[in-house]
Amino acid sequence: MLAKILIANRGEIACRIIRSARALGIASVAVYSEADANAQHVRLADEAVAIGAAAAAESYLRADKIIAAALSCGADAIHPGYGFLSENAAFARDCSAAGLIFIGPPASAIEAMGSKSAAKRLMADAGVPLVPGYHGENQDDTLLAAEATRIGYPVLIKAVMGGGGKGMRVVESGAEFAAALASCRREAQAAFGNDVVLLEKYLQRPRHIEIQLFADSHGHAVYLFERDCSAQRRHQKVIEEAPAPNLAAATRRAMGEAACAAARAVGYVGAGTVEFIVEPDGRFYFMEMNTRLQVEHPVTEMITGQDLVAWQIRVAAGEALPLAQDDIPLSGHAFEARIYAEDPDKGFLPATGTLTHLRLPQGSARVRLDSGVIEGDTISPWYDPMIAKLIVWGETRDIALQSLRHALAQCEIAGVACNTAFLARLAAHPDFAAGSVDTGLIARAEAELLPGATAPASWQLALLSLAEALDGGKGWRLNGTLRRHFDWQVAGQLHRVSVDYLADGFTVTTASACAHARASLDQGELTLWLDGQRHQARVIRHGHSRTLFSGSERLLAQLADPYAYASAETQGHAHLRAPMPGRVLAHLSNTGSHVTQGTPLLILEAMKMEHTLRAPADGVVKAYLFHPGEQVSDGDELVDFETMPQAQPA
Repeated sequence: MLAKILIANRGEIACRIIRSARALGIASVAVYSEADANAQHVRLADEAVAIGAAAAAESYLRADKIIAAALSCGADAIHPGYGFLSENAAFARDCSAAGLIFIGPPASAIEAMGSKSAAKRLMADAGVPLVPGYHGENQDDTLLAAEATRIGYPVLIKAVMGGGGKGMRVVESGAEFAAALASCRREAQAAFGNDVVLLEKYLQRPRHIEIQLFADSHGHAVYLFERDCSAQRRHQKVIEEAPAPNLAAATRRAMGEAACAAARAVGYVGAGTVEFIVEPDGRFYFMEMNTRLQVEHPVTEMITGQDLVAWQIRVAAGEALPLAQDDIPLSGHAFEARIYAEDPDKGFLPATGTLTHLRLPQGSARVRLDSGVIEGDTISPWYDPMIAKLIVWGETRDIALQSLRHALAQCEIAGVACNTAFLARLAAHPDFAAGSVDTGLIARAEAELLPGATAPASWQLALLSLAEALDGGKGWRLNGTLRRHFDWQVAGQLHRVSVDYLADGFTVTTASACAHARASLDQGELTLWLDGQRHQARVIRHGHSRTLFSGSERLLAQLADPYAYASAETQGHAHLRAPMPGRVLAHLSNTGSHVTQGTPLLILEAMKMEHTLRAPADGVVKAYLFHPGEQVSDGDELVDFETMPQAQPA
């Protein structure tokens, strides 16, 4: 068994590997960038080594610095986690050359499967069915456009070294192809250092099902069943589950055997995932192989009772697989929801900031939290904005789903935008509940899952105001009634609430209602009785900001000064600010252009993804304030934009 492992990663996966290593009695070494000096994985590890600046290219992607760190601290092996260098064949080869064990497959297997195009050719030779497409080396724009026409629209452009939805676009027509191809290449180059793409026929309503496989150096290969990862948005997984609902046992077995055959074909060792596209009639096609552990591996651990990181370590140390195929248990059902700092109402734009309040469900045999942050930590613009992975298990799918909904309702996150309310709506959607999931579900149900900002309910405004009133102590007076006014700015609108202190409670007056209320505050939990109904919530304060948590929903509000507040649009200008630090890639309109609300104005690259920023109203582009290639900071004004005056009624 190994004595010391260096983890060439960060965040929740580094913390997760450290826990498994500790359970095996193995010392752990963390590496960290300047941005991660106080990160949780650094605090959890037995040792930690600084490796460079915040940018991943200067730290977590520097193989030479990571190997030097491993050698300096006497590590036996390096675990790459996922992302960064986990599927870098040169890094695996350099580890071996330095006398270090790479806890992953051989470099030759990574090379064979690391390119989506090469992997598809290998699978075709092995008789595994492929989605119709183009996987050739000729990357001429004209040829690719012709191939897209031959395949038939819609087509999917995909970076051959891609993952996580980066470098991937669905193209509906030939008129869109050139722009989509250019965007894919830019994103792929930024994320993977390789802009080669392939084309595939975009299948309608397919499922995305992946097989977890494991192989050892003794010639054994097994599959630990499948995961359904069909609940996706922008090709990024949102909620995964295991096993896949409504999947025939014969299909599961055929896919598992195909995955093991693929592993044997390339001399695979360690953990890997073979991903398939599955049509409604059960036909499946090879999509790609991931030569690493996957983000969603915990659901497999929950249904099998196995520690896959421990399996990785044992196999890397030369041991045989712990279990044969027929001995691998399958018990119950599990879900994983990815909790991200992102704003679903703004196209899932990643968010940055400090986690001023973070409350997650308590861990148990049924509920598991994998996270690399705690309250007070910062979500930076440098890395993936994941806050936590929420994993639940139940004896049946229905029980597990109910546990997921309950657990999501317990999540309270303030300080950054987050996607918990969106996840809760998805978990409650009738199609998801029935297991009728495909990769287009979220797009089809967008109106239900992303209802957009709505005016706060009277009871929410009452809760916000009574939290302030109760914090101020007794307000009732013997010879008169104390009245206080609270002005709340919510989603750009101002709401005034008046609270009259009474001997037996309060009178709360909003624009739409006036009612008697009673309220109590106990250990942060606020209970309100209003119009015969009982409401419970928690209000978190940060400066003038308030976050109201009630069930799985949260309401963001500012305690406003009504005399200072005025809409910028009413003054003839609308703001188009950078939502996070990034780099301007392109201007999409001309100075002086008259545009309508929603017109694309600018492309911003942030967190290795491209984000299109649009006109906030009808108006005129007076000037671009940053040139393509320039870096911008969070909140920087990007465009001098003049709104069009509203037409006056005759």
